[in-house]
Amino acid sequence: MSFIKTTESSSYYDGLEKMTIGELLSNINREDQTVPLAVEKVIPQIERLTEQVINQLRSGGRLFYIGAGTSGRLGIVDASECPPTFGVPFDLVNGLIAGGDQAIRKAVENAEDNTAQAQTDLENHHITSKDFVIGIAASGTTPYVLGGLEFCKKQQIPTGCIVCNAGSPIAITADFPVEVIVGPEFVTGSSRMKAGTAQKLILNMISTATMIQLGHVKGNKMVDMKLSNDKLVNRAIKMVQQELKVDFTTAEQLITSYGNVRNAIDKYNSHDNK
Repeated sequence: MSFIKTTESSSYYDGLEKMTIGELLSNINREDQTVPLAVEKVIPQIERLTEQVINQLRSGGRLFYIGAGTSGRLGIVDASECPPTFGVPFDLVNGLIAGGDQAIRKAVENAEDNTAQAQTDLENHHITSKDFVIGIAASGTTPYVLGGLEFCKKQQIPTGCIVCNAGSPIAITADFPVEVIVGPEFVTGSSRMKAGTAQKLILNMISTATMIQLGHVKGNKMVDMKLSNDKLVNRAIKMVQQELKVDFTTAEQLITSYGNVRNAIDKYNSHDNK
């Protein structure tokens, strides 16, 4: 099926090399401002996808992102932030990239063209129908992603996608497609720009809404965050101070004794305050 790749369409701007630095920055910013509006239009699609992700994770499943290049790296970034931010197991949200971990820093030639590799990567994680797979591909045609979603369909593993062209093969294959149309890039075809920004915004929405619904946020606080550095320890102490109306020393002692914000608050309310 043929379709128009708006992500490959010619930029609305020309003569970029003749622009001043200020003009370049202003024009890039002008284009970037259109991205949240494009995301807003597809919130119903994002909601359907997120609802299914939550259902799968509540039933003991895991979330997988698969992508190549910028799209793959964005999935890895989102997945890697979930354990420290929300205190979930490291294998609950997983990012897989065409070409393997070495492709995170340096492009691996032709990796995204391998239609069978995603199946192998997913099978290495013993994927089942309890899990959920989201294919991330600005073009909507990346062979690595398409092959992965086609494998999932055969195995009755539910899938979603985040693409930036309408009517793409990946969107047609996915059970819960999100098609966010951001239009031509400032530099023609450079989908790391508006398309990448749109994908990052949507990934933020999916993972954050999911973790809130799964109970890892109280009020507006990351009560399950892992206290892996001094900044986060101090943030945790302030959270406990605010929640329990105690002084700094008491909050610090609670965090030291119980390891995270949730435990400190729960233990104080159930035992220490009696």
